[in-house]
Amino acid sequence: MAAEPDYDFWLLDLDGTLVDVEWSYTREVFDRVGDRLGREFTDREADILWNGLTGSRDRQLEEWGVDPHAFWTAFHEEEDPLVRAEQTYLHDDAAFVADLDAPVGLVTHCQEFLCEPVLDHVGIRDWFDAQLCCTEETGWKPDPNPVERVMVDLGVAHNGHQGVLAGDGANDVGAAWNAGLDAIHVERVGHERRGQCVLGDYRVQSFDELY
Repeated sequence: MAAEPDYDFWLLDLDGTLVDVEWSYTREVFDRVGDRLGREFTDREADILWNGLTGSRDRQLEEWGVDPHAFWTAFHEEEDPLVRAEQTYLHDDAAFVADLDAPVGLVTHCQEFLCEPVLDHVGIRDWFDAQLCCTEETGWKPDPNPVERVMVDLGVAHNGHQGVLAGDGANDVGAAWNAGLDAIHVERVGHERRGQCVLGDYRVQSFDELY
């Protein structure tokens, strides 16, 4: 791509898109969750769930015979916000967001009690003019509702502004299209590891390719 796409506003996912977590942290959390549920999670299973490689995590858990409610209850109780923040790093190519001359919003599945320390640790809180951590109330991507809520907060909803949502998963692309936005898919894990290709209006392995 020769030049940065020209949009009136940008929306971005957080985990896997702008930041990632050291594998050792992920492995330790899944070990503790497995102990609580009486079920071991392999490295591959932990990778699939952490990165949402197969789309809906709840559907994947059900296919494995794991109750999603029990899993997420254990998962959130085992996550330490400060430890997670300390083990989180910012992707170098995400720096372009700080230079965007347009409203910028964050739409993430990362829960607020985890998201806030992460934003502070990697120093990107001031990148965003609005942010939303998805909940059962707001819905989860690819549901367009959380995306549209942030658009309202940014003042760019239903008034002719053209925007884009960038994320690392198929749910991000779906949320973008369902909300009438273009979608940028940044492939952080690779097609072979994901087991499929995710289509978007733009498909990149690094945001550096947007320039």
